[in-house]
Amino acid sequence: MRGAAARRKGLLLSMGAALALAACSEGTSPPATGTGGPAESASSAGPVRIGLLLPLSGRNAGLGRQMANAAILAVPATQKTAQIDLKDSDGAGGASAAARAAIGAGDQILLGPLTAGQTAEVSGLAVAAGIPELAYTSDPARAQEGVWVMGLTPDQQVSRLVAAAHAEGRKTFAAFLPDTAFGRALGAGLIAACAANGVAAPNVVYHASDAASIQEGLKTLSAIEERQAQSQSPAQTAASPDAGEPNAVNPVPDATPDASAPPASASAPSLAPPPFDALLLGDTGLQLATVITALRDDKIDPATVRIMGPALWGAFASKLGALHGAWFAAPDPASRASYVQAYRRRYGLAPTPMADVAYDTAAVAGALAAQPERFSPASLMREDGFAGVDGVFILKPGGHVARALAIFTIQPGGGASIAQPAPRTLTDTPS
Repeated sequence: MRGAAARRKGLLLSMGAALALAACSEGTSPPATGTGGPAESASSAGPVRIGLLLPLSGRNAGLGRQMANAAILAVPATQKTAQIDLKDSDGAGGASAAARAAIGAGDQILLGPLTAGQTAEVSGLAVAAGIPELAYTSDPARAQEGVWVMGLTPDQQVSRLVAAAHAEGRKTFAAFLPDTAFGRALGAGLIAACAANGVAAPNVVYHASDAASIQEGLKTLSAIEERQAQSQSPAQTAASPDAGEPNAVNPVPDATPDASAPPASASAPSLAPPPFDALLLGDTGLQLATVITALRDDKIDPATVRIMGPALWGAFASKLGALHGAWFAAPDPASRASYVQAYRRRYGLAPTPMADVAYDTAAVAGALAAQPERFSPASLMREDGFAGVDGVFILKPGGHVARALAIFTIQPGGGASIAQPAPRTLTDTPS
């Protein structure tokens, strides 16, 4: 029976991969651009209408067009079972007006809009109409029953990192995070991931943006003063009473060497490790530079502590050589290669990663439109999920999404490489 179940899961996952990638082999007729105007409701014999809410005007119009192109690549005009109904979420009346137009036109599922604020406008309308929504925000606070957050969320990243770190024997987790909505989401994700993996609750510390808050906060989290006090032997204290306070770069200040005295390492115990063996960070930019300095000052050695960070690090990994050995979780770019090629052939340029989610959600909607149950909860929340261009993902109750992510490690000279590939299935992993 177990073998049959495993074969069934494999078959379903293969079906999901075929569904998500089938549009790449479709014809290359010119993309429909849509006007957002009213349309007749689809009849039972006509194509199922898929509402696509994207910015087609305003400052995000360029991104919106790229995402629309990706969705149309997944569900081209030649597809007979489904039809993209494109609405401008930044036009007159905003996202709520676009959603009302889509619902009034008979659209049976909504894809988008782009931002958390727009999702808040649209979700109530979708829920009231009984229409599922696959929103493009990455704000987990916007998830609710029937409204799935499809962006790469902090909790998805942290879940993957904690599971991998726990598998390599890490038992004591901590986090040092910016006191922002993003930092708080990372912290909540770490607490949930530790509980899911049977790990003790982590020590989570939040800091302000100034250097003093970062330095003092990490000093407290790392217990550097207590560790230094434990490593300072009575003989050393008596030998150099006026040598000054220890500093983080040199915990025992230099004194005039005594040729007859034994080496300091012979009498001084080594500095104790910090009270954690895995540390989650969330900063970027100049604040991250300050955090890196504080890590060095507080003797948090990446060789013994597993440093982890957000997928945002991938954008500037070439500058993070000081964090060599650190991990972040993100989609494997190799999984999107065939899709990128198809997009480039169709439109003459490569898509941005933000366009990936539009392709994946449109491919799911287009595939389910041909199924008897279409967009029922059972169809959307199939236990094996869907194989998208950014990896396998599963829609969960409450609007949450589980994603199969790769683990990347920072190299000594900067840059990142894959340390662990993305899993091919999520059915046996914590969500």
